[in-house]
Order: sequence, then structure tokens, then C-alpha cells
Amino acid sequence: MQNRLGRQTVALARPSVILSHAAVGGRQEGDGPLRAYFDHLCEDSFFGEKTWEKAESAMQKTALSKALEKATLSPEDLDYILAGDLLNQCIGTSFGLRDFGVPFYGLYGACSTMGESLALGSLLIAGGFAQRAAAMTSSHFCTAERQYRMPVPYGSQRTPTAQWTATASGCVILGAEGAGPCVTTVTCGKIVDKGITDANNMGAAMAPAAA
Repeated sequence: MQNRLGRQTVALARPSVILSHAAVGGRQEGDGPLRAYFDHLCEDSFFGEKTWEKAESAMQKTALSKALEKATLSPEDLDYILAGDLLNQCIGTSFGLRDFGVPFYGLYGACSTMGESLALGSLLIAGGFAQRAAAMTSSHFCTAERQYRMPVPYGSQRTPTAQWTATASGCVILGAEGAGPCVTTVTCGKIVDKGITDANNMGAAMAPAAA
């Protein structure tokens, strides 16, 4: 039985272990202060594909492959993949991961998808329903901004303070055993609406979640 710590948090009786991780990014991510933390950076925003959506799939495929390689595991060693993106019907994830043949839960938490996949993967392992699971997500500036905020095809001017959607993918391999850092507690967020209506100030809308 997991121990509940208040309304939103549970302490895991069987913590999940982070066996490996991998991160893939685009050109702008390579120009930023986190460059050294990426396993793979690509100057081509298409990642060798013909569309931005296919590029996002390629990012996820690369992130999962590198995380498995670093853990010396194969796709057959995974019980589940929990992953999502910012596209309709999670198509970037679905097409990127279909060839791995691993049981898959598609998630959509927007900016929280990485945390959501880690939380749910840890709960599966803590409950004894999985030995290993991959938690991952992605976003691509050109796919996400085509759907909301300031659509790229409009060619509209961005304010100097407007946030940019990252072109990146991250993957973490969780396991029931191992020597890595552990996920010991899981907190489920709740909806907080501060009434922010400025589409150029998404940071303020997401500030409660960050806090």
C-alpha cells in the first residue's frame, strides 16, 4: 500500500530507479546554456525528414534509442512506453514509436507530459505492474506553433518577450531495480486558472504549475 501524504502526493513503497536518460534538441537548443546536456543536436529543423511532424517523430525515435543504448537494453526489455507530444492525437509519438513494438500509453499533458509520464511510469512499477518503462515527450517549434499561439504560416511578428516552444525530445528509462537515482514520491497536480489571457505570456499561465 502506498502512503498518502496529503491530498495530492503519495510516497512509493517501491521507488522506481532512473536507469538512463537521453535528450535530443534542435539548433536553438544547441545555442543555449543547456547545450552540454543534450545527447544529440541537429542543425536541421526537419531532422532529415520532409515535414516538421515527421521531424518530431524522428526526435522521439532518436531519444528512445539513445536512452535504451545507454541502459544497455533493447525495446523487448520494456513493459510500457508512456509518451506524448503537442500534436493532435499524439501523432508525433505514435508514428515515431510504432516500430518499437512496445505496449504504449499515449499521454497529453502539454508542458507537463514529461512529469506525467514519469509519475505514471513510477506508479506502474511501484504497483508491480511493470519492471521497466520508458517515460518520454517531445515538442517542435514549427509543429506546435502551427496549431496555436502565433501560427508560423501567418508570418506574424512576435513580441520580444514571447515564449518559444522547444524543439526537443526527452526520454527516461525507469526500472524496478538498479543503482540510479530513485523516484520516491509522486505528486498529482490540479487545475489552477489565474485568468491569464495574454497569448504572448504563457509563462504567467504556467507559473502556478512551476511553483
